[in-house]
Amino acid sequence: MTGTDDDMAHEPGTAAAPTAPSGPALLDVDRVGVRFGGVIALDELSFQIRPQAICALIGPNGAGKTTLFNVISRLYTASSGSVTFDGRDLLAVPPHRIAEVGIARTFQNVALFPGLSVLDNVRVGAHTEGSNGFVKGLLGLGRGEERRLRDEAMGILERLELAHLAAKPAAGLPFGTLKRIELARALAARPRLLMLDEPANGLTHGEVDELAETIRHLRAELDLTVLLVEHHMSMVMAVSDHIVVLDFGRRIAEGPPEVVQNDPAVIEAYLGTSE
Repeated sequence: MTGTDDDMAHEPGTAAAPTAPSGPALLDVDRVGVRFGGVIALDELSFQIRPQAICALIGPNGAGKTTLFNVISRLYTASSGSVTFDGRDLLAVPPHRIAEVGIARTFQNVALFPGLSVLDNVRVGAHTEGSNGFVKGLLGLGRGEERRLRDEAMGILERLELAHLAAKPAAGLPFGTLKRIELARALAARPRLLMLDEPANGLTHGEVDELAETIRHLRAELDLTVLLVEHHMSMVMAVSDHIVVLDFGRRIAEGPPEVVQNDPAVIEAYLGTSE
């Protein structure tokens, strides 16, 4: 297997993933099944993520990766199984409370408010942190709290080198910049688990490299646990502590990058042959 963005090997000069964290699982996915009529999207899927680990969920298109994201974020209801987050039954949490338990996500397609400024888009992500709520903040109510949330949002933009764009509307900004703004919005919710759904999709090679560094730094600086769905295998292999491989909704391999990339079942799923 060769070192490109579409295979399972390391890019030359890319740092290896750090040693996987140990300890009790923060996220425990146990025998989760999802059916849409007669279609099985997830089939008895189980895996765990340790605190402060970066776990990548990979597999061919249609393998069930985004379906699992939607189960964890409560956009979909699991047909069977359980998902436990820090000892809490996540499937009993209503969708509008997911951010409050410490989970935030990004989406495959950028989902920003184009007419709002970059700063206000990030402040949307902080709505669970303020008792007054984002809308009241925009109306000028609860000014002390609104100022605090604004300062926190600016701090996140500075961390991601976006502060110079704070007053600009999101509309018309480059796609790679919009992806970083969406990441900033997710961080504004102060998550313990950050779920990134194809964050490198549509980025240039240079932007993908920058994103990999950003994910590593954010994990270290904010004590984040990261669940990542991504097709850029060079980035996956560089940043991940642990990888779970899906095919047709089932887990076919699991382990550290150096083990997964040489697993015959993984090679067959991606290339159609185990040779």
